[in-house]
Amino acid sequence: MSSQMENVAPGSIREQDLAAPARPDDDEIDLLAYWQILRERQWLVLGVLGTVVLLTLVITLLATPIYRAATTVQIERDTMKVTSFEGLAPIESPQDRDFYQTQYELLQSRSLAQRVIQDLNLVENPHFAKTIEKVNERLAKGDGAQAAPAAAQLAREQALVESMAEALTIEPVRNSRLVKVNFDSPDPQLAARVANAYAEGFIASNLERRFDASAYATKYLEERLAQLKARLEDSEKELVQFSEREQIVSVGEGAPSLSAQNLSQLNASLSKVQDERIQAESRWRHANTGSGLGLPQVVSNLLIQKLREQRAGLAAEYQQNLGVYKPEYPDMVRLQGQIRELDSQVATEVANIRSAIKADYDAAVRQEALMREQLTTLRGDVLDLEGRSIQYNILRREADTNRQIYDALLQRYKEIGVAGGVGANNISVIDPAIVPNRRHSPRLALNLAVGLLLGGFLGVLAAFVLHFLDRTVKTPDALRALIPRPVLGVIPLLGEGISPAQAAEDARSPFAEAYRSLRTALQFSTPHGLPHSLLVTSASASEGKSTTAMELARNIAQLDQRVVLVDADLRNPSVHRLMSLSNSVGLSSLLAGAAQIGDVVQPVSGSTLSVITSGPLPPSPPELLAGDGLAGLLESLRRDFDVIVLDGPPVLGLADAPLLANRVEATLLVVSAEKTRSDALQVASDRLVSVRAHLLGTLLTGFDHKRKGEGYGYSYYSYGASDAK
Repeated sequence: MSSQMENVAPGSIREQDLAAPARPDDDEIDLLAYWQILRERQWLVLGVLGTVVLLTLVITLLATPIYRAATTVQIERDTMKVTSFEGLAPIESPQDRDFYQTQYELLQSRSLAQRVIQDLNLVENPHFAKTIEKVNERLAKGDGAQAAPAAAQLAREQALVESMAEALTIEPVRNSRLVKVNFDSPDPQLAARVANAYAEGFIASNLERRFDASAYATKYLEERLAQLKARLEDSEKELVQFSEREQIVSVGEGAPSLSAQNLSQLNASLSKVQDERIQAESRWRHANTGSGLGLPQVVSNLLIQKLREQRAGLAAEYQQNLGVYKPEYPDMVRLQGQIRELDSQVATEVANIRSAIKADYDAAVRQEALMREQLTTLRGDVLDLEGRSIQYNILRREADTNRQIYDALLQRYKEIGVAGGVGANNISVIDPAIVPNRRHSPRLALNLAVGLLLGGFLGVLAAFVLHFLDRTVKTPDALRALIPRPVLGVIPLLGEGISPAQAAEDARSPFAEAYRSLRTALQFSTPHGLPHSLLVTSASASEGKSTTAMELARNIAQLDQRVVLVDADLRNPSVHRLMSLSNSVGLSSLLAGAAQIGDVVQPVSGSTLSVITSGPLPPSPPELLAGDGLAGLLESLRRDFDVIVLDGPPVLGLADAPLLANRVEATLLVVSAEKTRSDALQVASDRLVSVRAHLLGTLLTGFDHKRKGEGYGYSYYSYGASDAK
């Protein structure tokens, strides 16, 4: 209890005292706090849980039993390949993911439901009698005239479609081509009949769609074949007549004409000749520039290379002799003549090679010109033929197209004729529905489990909602969080039929021990020990302040301290009743000057405790307390007594308590657990601070440690309880 024993300088409130206490991080989840909330309201949680489970049980037992019959159907994507044909009906491809979803929607279609109603004559079934009666009443009120029998029957059937759709459930079997057709009904035999009728009707409607598509296709193809046959004959006749008239000979379907073939070959030859001419021209241009010694023909010519080697030898000899002889020397002149002769021979050979290259180039040019003349002539012939073949090609394509369409339709007509009588179906019944012998719903175990979960959730939710809506102070921790002052003591809740006086008689009772703990805390609350004057007050009435003041005064007197208990509640005094004392004169008499201190002090026999009751109730208590008489009285009592304990009125709504708190050395604020509201307590604390009262701390009364003691550290109340008993 170190927090309860801190020393506080009298007459002042430190700034840090008003600061909010350190709290854990708001993001942290305090599971222990949540568990404590549930323990506090465990009966509420159990009550809600029991109520929900009981209601679930009653509703389940009173509900009409529903039976479910199931027919297992296999749906294949493609029909059996008795005959191979496509496009007869809009059959989905194996890769189409929407195929099965389409089949499921067809199973739940209104047309299929109406077909089942007609097949089983459900309009006359007693199970749907109420629905049929409503339809009959509506028909009777329609226009006053009797509706046609066919229209009335149709209206009755359509009225049952919605009921059938609600009772039908399509359940695909995962990773398979099977689907279960479930039907729910209070009548198990009706459920089995309808489930089987759905499967049979689905198969029949599928076959009917296929048969209707086959019949329509056959009739349509017969008409189209007759038209196409006549059109094909006409187009072929017209093609033959046009080819004879224009002298057009076809060398084969898709093959070009003879002129076109010759033109193509000549065009290829011209391209080759052009390449040769370009190469020859390139060689001539290269030979016609420079000395010509770098031409490939010159480089590869052995004669020219031999002559050049001889000239090089002579040139070398000439250069060698030039250092000895002058150029006019006969031998030097002879060498120069030989070199010039060799240069002349090389030039002659190079000129011959250039002439040969020029001759090749001229021949290539003449050949290209000749082929261009032939190509121009042949191109005219081809263009003339193509101009005459335009209409021929049109007529031939038309005849070919008509022939292809006719052959395709004829083949399809034969396939439909074969497949029309096969009656292949891609839907089959695997397991027909049988009459169920066990109800499908309501399921007692499942409903109870759901009720248990729902009841537990609602109970926990109600507990947390009530907890967070409850603004009363429940625990010392909550009190310490609201008022930044120490909790000097916690007074336990008394049992049923036990008064404070009875509890105080047992010195080892938790009640008496709690007040001794409070007395010990007050001994260390000021530098000089117990405060000389102490006001005991509370935010509202009936929070235990009078009992606290009386028990605190008695416990202090047990320390051989001279203590006077003053009943300062001049509006609703209670000390004289609790201690069975006379209230003819008291505090009001002293403050009004009608009595002396010796007249109002009533000693308690066998104790150092004295009591001053409130006296007669004055008309205006604040006027008496605001005067100088209260200060003089406290000073006089201070000379005669060690400790003065004042039982004050509540703080809220009255000016008495703030006036008293300003005059005394210290103030103790009493808070009743689960009764004092947090907002009222905060306002009372603010009022005391505003009058510069020295608030030592708070006292929590009526704390039920059996309900909240775990987790708060107040289990010491039960220590030694067995021996005390």
